[in-house]
Amino acid sequence: MSATIKLEALDSFPEYVPIDGLPGVRLDLRYAGVDNFVGRDLYGAAPPARLHRDAAAKLAQAAVELARRQAGYRLRIFDALRPGRVQRVLWDIVKDTPQRVYVADPARGSIHSFGMAVDLTVEDEAGRELDMGTGFDDFTELAQPRHEAAMRAAGRLSAAQLANRLLLRDCMETAGFRAIATEWWHFEAEDRDWVRAHMRLIE
Repeated sequence: MSATIKLEALDSFPEYVPIDGLPGVRLDLRYAGVDNFVGRDLYGAAPPARLHRDAAAKLAQAAVELARRQAGYRLRIFDALRPGRVQRVLWDIVKDTPQRVYVADPARGSIHSFGMAVDLTVEDEAGRELDMGTGFDDFTELAQPRHEAAMRAAGRLSAAQLANRLLLRDCMETAGFRAIATEWWHFEAEDRDWVRAHMRLIE
């Protein structure tokens, strides 16, 4: 990676843009409150509700695609740009547990910390989250896309829950995002190796 940028300096870098005003997008930043697996606010008074402009443009496209498929539906954002300092807090909690598969080692850099990843779900026209079979940051195999076929066959994932995941995934992939094997809610705007090699990490 070429350099790092302090979170507090982001106003000097116009390529990192706020996402709270995007049509069809609503913020529900879980690490800016206590409704997360850590149980405390990790962002403080100014949560970094931003993405790199390339990721933000793709997110806007995904919201348009979702509305085209289901009128009134919106994307609900759980996390966007996550500075390295917050990533280290998460990693320190899981690094010696089986749950480490769900949290990127900050020594390599989470794609969130480059402003190129987003965690999200879908909400309906009444603002209710669609049932995805698990909640956000559910650290079990049921949350993993790579196990969906087996979970569906075992009756642990319903047809409706799987359809909801596929709706989200299809909209995000149509807009240019990449899904991952371990979390249904996580999407990356570019190849992670390219991001780590060419983009600046936000601290």
